Amino acid sequence: LPGGTNTFIDDLAGHFEAIAATRPDIRLTLHRIDAFDPDSLAQALEALRGRSRGVALIGLDHPVVREAIRALAASGVPVMTLVSDISHVPRFAYVGIDNRAAGRLAGHLLGRFLRPGGGKVALFAGSLSYRGHEEREIGFRNVLAEDHPALSIVELREVREDTERAFREASALLARHPDLAGIYNIGGGSRGIARALAEHERERQVVFIGHEVTAHTRRFLLSGVMDAAIDQNPRLEAEATIDRLARAARGGTQPAAAPIRIQAIFRENIPES
Repeated sequence: LPGGTNTFIDDLAGHFEAIAATRPDIRLTLHRIDAFDPDSLAQALEALRGRSRGVALIGLDHPVVREAIRALAASGVPVMTLVSDISHVPRFAYVGIDNRAAGRLAGHLLGRFLRPGGGKVALFAGSLSYRGHEEREIGFRNVLAEDHPALSIVELREVREDTERAFREASALLARHPDLAGIYNIGGGSRGIARALAEHERERQVVFIGHEVTAHTRRFLLSGVMDAAIDQNPRLEAEATIDRLARAARGGTQPAAAPIRIQAIFRENIPES
């Protein structure tokens, strides 16, 4: 799993550990790796050859990562992708949401919030080298082009899921565009964006849509800094991943897809923590 300050990843790691503690039939080891260094991830995958009977990862869709996955799978270790898929690799399964649909939902919500006047919007991503982030961007742009042509995307910033970097980029963005109408944060870094909106006193003027219901985004939704969070269920993702990895390690056949439902969360329907 990626290291760093992404609260969703921390929550996902916690669910993995809690579920594994109830499964005496498996031994789970969690590795936290620099999310934006494909060479480090590739080396970590190569080191697991002969040491693990199944591997699941969230990784960049990068040539060295793909090659490491192919080598690991060729050695007999089943590999699964989680949260963000990776193209053209012999993965056992993918567990996660339809990220293009999630991006389309974000575009639909932002367009409805800002109708009829439209205006300028900005995108933040962790890295478009994540296939999931790229798919969300594509879905978002498609909906704006189809249904909300009055909205124009003025900037896209990659913040590497870093809270402080997101704060700096969002602060500069707000200074450059005093008439900015909306922000869609594709990945992590919502704490930094929310802080910038509050410090610039723009939290009630700029529609802010992000991802995942965490301890932080719950607070932003309740205070009105964030207008909507597109949520996936990390507990279900952890359960499905462990079940499929255990099945793969025992020589089971490739299971059907494990779709995770996408849910739009607002201040009025925040789920219990």
